[in-house]
Amino acid sequence: MGELKEVATLEGHTDRVWGLAWNPTAPVLASCSGDKTVRIWEQTPSGSFRCKVVLEDTHTRTVRSCAWSSSGKMLATASFDATTAIWENIGGDYECVSTLEGHENEVKSVSWNAAGSLIATCGRDKSVWIWEVEPGNEFECVSVLQGHTQDVKMVQWHPSMDVLFSCSYDNSIKIWAEDGDDDWHCVQTLNEASNGHTSTVWALSFNAAGDKMVTCSDDLTIKVWGTDNLHSNDDVSPWRHLCTISGYHDRTIFSVHWSRDGVIATGAADDAIRLFVENEDGSVDGPMYKLLSKREKAHGQDINSVQWSSTEKPLLASAGDDGVVKIWETL
Repeated sequence: MGELKEVATLEGHTDRVWGLAWNPTAPVLASCSGDKTVRIWEQTPSGSFRCKVVLEDTHTRTVRSCAWSSSGKMLATASFDATTAIWENIGGDYECVSTLEGHENEVKSVSWNAAGSLIATCGRDKSVWIWEVEPGNEFECVSVLQGHTQDVKMVQWHPSMDVLFSCSYDNSIKIWAEDGDDDWHCVQTLNEASNGHTSTVWALSFNAAGDKMVTCSDDLTIKVWGTDNLHSNDDVSPWRHLCTISGYHDRTIFSVHWSRDGVIATGAADDAIRLFVENEDGSVDGPMYKLLSKREKAHGQDINSVQWSSTEKPLLASAGDDGVVKIWETL
């Protein structure tokens, strides 16, 4: 149970592949790369994948992150050229309808909120920007958040609330919420003092219910966090450390993603993928997680991203420094 079987190898990028994003409404995967392009892969009725379109000639440097809106019609791509491009799918053709500018240098991550009304970006300039989506493909920056002291690696909206999470080279995760009219502030910082990570936090992901979060780090650990009450009188309920999963990767863990059916996937600089599930026996101190399966040498070099599809039987996509995207199913 849980063994990974490779079902497709997607070749075409000419440099390392940094990010992946499954479309939430169709069997379509976006991948972004150091080759300055984004590729859109479509699963055919037979189950194979083909590159439907290459988005190019827009970004002038590495494309680091990509994210679909909840409708599946819009794709945001964040680049080291200091911009974030917004693409609209119009009858199968993708048109760049807006470019978000403002970061001083490399944009590292982009995320849409559940309603598709807000976008967050973050970057090497230590800042997190929140953009409001307006009619006519206009985007207004409504807040620039200056709380991290180092490069911000990832932003991620909570799956059901307009609460934003960011993780950074400063070893912390920050939680941001709106206070009044477009006034955003940090409501909690998860760091070493709160049983957090002791080195760069690279990525985070939520479970389907949104009451647990998993983070991964350069400290070679995976941490699971929980909150008791998601909607406590409009206040953001505090998050606390539940458990630490360690001893499974021996190099930096770059990516973590929680599937809708409860499987945590990790990808790391040791070229390996690991799958974890909650141990039903648990413990009096809280949940425990066990290794479900492992795949050594899943890629020829560092694994930069692992992403589960939202389909009933999720597929796992992985991307690496070897320039390849792989699709896996669990047996």
